[in-house]
Amino acid sequence: MNKAWWKEAVVYQIYPRSFMDSNGDGIGDLNGITEKLEYLKELGIDVIWLSPVYQSPNDDNGYDISDYQAIMEEFGTMEDYDRMLARAHELGIKIMMDLVVNHTSDEHAWFVESRKSVDNPYRDFYIWRKGKDGKEPNNWGSCFSGSAWKYDPQTDMYFLHLFSKKQPDLNWDNPKVRDQVFEMMNWWCEKGIDGFRMDVISLISKPEGLPDGIPGETGYADSGCANGPHVHEYLKEMNRKVLSHYDLITVGEAAGVTLEEAKKYANADGSELNMVFQFEHTGGGPEADNHYGKWDSHKMPLPVWKKILSRWQTGLEGKAWNSLFLSNHDQPRSVSWFGNDSEQYREISAKMLGTCLHMMQGTPYVYQGEELGMCNAYFDQLEDYRDIESLNAYKELTETCGVSHEEMMGYLKRISRDNARTPMQWDDSANAGFTTGTPWIKVNSNYPKVNAKQEVSDPDSVFSYYKKLIRLRHENEIIVYGDYELLAPEDEALFIYTRMLGTQRLMVLCNFTEKEVAIPQEVTEQIPADAKLLIGNYSKQKEEMLQAYEARVYAYHL
Repeated sequence: MNKAWWKEAVVYQIYPRSFMDSNGDGIGDLNGITEKLEYLKELGIDVIWLSPVYQSPNDDNGYDISDYQAIMEEFGTMEDYDRMLARAHELGIKIMMDLVVNHTSDEHAWFVESRKSVDNPYRDFYIWRKGKDGKEPNNWGSCFSGSAWKYDPQTDMYFLHLFSKKQPDLNWDNPKVRDQVFEMMNWWCEKGIDGFRMDVISLISKPEGLPDGIPGETGYADSGCANGPHVHEYLKEMNRKVLSHYDLITVGEAAGVTLEEAKKYANADGSELNMVFQFEHTGGGPEADNHYGKWDSHKMPLPVWKKILSRWQTGLEGKAWNSLFLSNHDQPRSVSWFGNDSEQYREISAKMLGTCLHMMQGTPYVYQGEELGMCNAYFDQLEDYRDIESLNAYKELTETCGVSHEEMMGYLKRISRDNARTPMQWDDSANAGFTTGTPWIKVNSNYPKVNAKQEVSDPDSVFSYYKKLIRLRHENEIIVYGDYELLAPEDEALFIYTRMLGTQRLMVLCNFTEKEVAIPQEVTEQIPADAKLLIGNYSKQKEEMLQAYEARVYAYHL
């Protein structure tokens, strides 16, 4: 058993723009985070993953970086950052930075130089190509709609942008690019940060020759850049030149990653990263047509979902490490997507989802507000949305694919990234206590009932339940290191699994429906009479039944 502090840690993701505004301009900032660190200490988390705070023109909410060694003016100054880092460390909380190095902003000094001329020293920092037959160099589509190429008249060539037009992709095949990135990473490590979450890191190595792909509904093709030919070579180099010199937590966002690829990214020998984020369990179900990518996806049936999560649990066992998450800044709120956000079931299903996730093997990630049971905002007006992906998709699908306004608004309500980006709900005062000004995006209207002030003092709240889940992980080695086994795989209502470490056992039972469901007999027979109820989200249990959205964890010895 290879023990490591980052395996035993619980990570909390902060989306700074929406966390806490200290100066009344309607935008969360670094001083706001510093102000709320005691709250996170109370929750019990070990690491903060900080979404980007670097200088940025904010085309994609900070994921378009114009200076890696400066702070976005809206968020404060480098002095504010240093003060936040020092205070977090005083409280025993580590800081993990969001590293966005697949692309920069088109306002980054490198790109400003690169576009000047074909023989500029920075030209090959990015991916430039001549057009083909009067069109783009190939048929790749951007993740944010439209072509992945933008024509630049200055040199009569196109540059590649897998995301926004203002996010040109870096050319990782150029060793000078890698050296500059590694130098910047070392600079942050010397400052005292504790790790990196690496944005779309699986896309940094493009397929040789940049060939056309198979076009989809929109006429554009998937670039096929995920897990490209040199990605592991480049990450090993990053590890040698940066990561191995510090005691860091590292996680790579790896859309399109397979189990076999994940074993390379997060291998137990530590030559690349600690873990990856994979997204198989957050996508739509196989029964959905998914004509429009994620937008018309449906929740997958529970047996399929269990099979995916279990495959990652057992497939990485002893070979690599899992990251555990249901929510982040790119996903709808977990209680709205995986649970039930009605008034009757919101709290109970939020606790059930927390139990199901936190009892698995891997490092759990809590997204801001998840510990309160925050849910989707369900905005009625298109004007309320801010997310570039959502707005581009609305335009593309209504104008070129025949999707109606009503249908598209339904998609956005369910799955827009803005659902996760509404301001943190601190109390029941105006704007949920997030700002004294006008918030950059509307606050969820349920904040008078769902807020931190009310929940911190309530022993039965979602917050108090998460606090207990986190404490249990810190106190029980079996939750971190125990082997995993799925029971009743075909059950359409219950997710049941065991964790095993030596003679210790945990039995985790979760009901994903609003119906009472009988616990299968072969499961009840395994739970001895003297088993201890470690945690549960109901004060009274029914002997052989699980109530609506009930979760229980039994601990016992063989």
